[in-house]
Amino acid sequence: MPVTKRNLPPRASLALICSVALISMVAGCGKTPDSPTESNEATLSGPDAKPGMVASDGKLVLPIVAGRPGAVYFTVRNDGAEPVTLAGVHVSGAAKAEMHQSNGGSMAKVDSLPIDPGASMVFAPGGLHVMVFDVSPGLKPGGKAELTLTFSDGDKLSMPLQVEALGSDTGGGGMSHEGMDHGSMEGMQH
Repeated sequence: MPVTKRNLPPRASLALICSVALISMVAGCGKTPDSPTESNEATLSGPDAKPGMVASDGKLVLPIVAGRPGAVYFTVRNDGAEPVTLAGVHVSGAAKAEMHQSNGGSMAKVDSLPIDPGASMVFAPGGLHVMVFDVSPGLKPGGKAELTLTFSDGDKLSMPLQVEALGSDTGGGGMSHEGMDHGSMEGMQH
C-alpha cells in the first residue's frame, strides 16, 4: 500500500514532507561553482571575478635564501569576447608582487599585460613571471598561498598557489636570478 499523507499520523506526515524537501534541495546541489576544480583551475565566480578569465597551474617557488625574492608561475586565459588588460598582482604571504619579463639574460618589470580574446599568457621560468618580495617565513613547501590578478577595469580573479622549494622536481625549473642583468631595474630590491 502506498504511503500517503492521509494515512500517516501528523508527526510522520511532517517528517515525510521535510524528507522530500531535503532530498529535493540536495539533488540540486551537485557542484560548487565558487571553488577551484581539481586541476587547480580558478574559474570566474563571485562579484569581483573577471568574466571570461580562467587561471590555472599556479605555484609559488620560494627563494633559496631567505630575504631574496621568490617567483610565481601560472597560466591565465581569456575565454571572453573582449580584450582585457592584466594590471596588477597580489600574493598572500608576500609584502609585494610584480609582473616581470625575462629576455636574453635581463629582466624588466611589466606594468600591464594585454590579453586578447582566446589568448593564453603563460608565466613560466625564463619568460613572464611574478616576482614576490619579503616572503613570509610562514610559507613552507607543500603549503598554499593565493594569487589575485587585478585587471584594468578593477575586476579580479584569485587562484590557489602550491608552495614549492626552488630546485624541487616541479619548482622553478632551476631558474635562478643570479647572473641576471638587473641594471634596467634601478631601485628594485633584488
